[in-house]
Amino acid sequence: MKIEFLGKDPDSFPEQCPSLYRTDRGSYLVQGWVVTDPEALSAMRIPEGETVVEIPARLMPLFHAQPSTR
Repeated sequence: MKIEFLGKDPDSFPEQCPSLYRTDRGSYLVQGWVVTDPEALSAMRIPEGETVVEIPARLMPLFHAQPSTR
């Protein structure tokens, strides 16, 4: 799988930066904070092999962004 960096949260610390990548398979990779809140997780059906990550809402426009440099 080839990935293309689309952007990161400019308001995060460098070592803790939610980021978004586009793949050559027509999908996205999301780097975010792993959700561990029991109430939130109990409201979702998370199959084995999947996880939930949280990203700031300000990253949503990147889903349609053109590639940028790091």
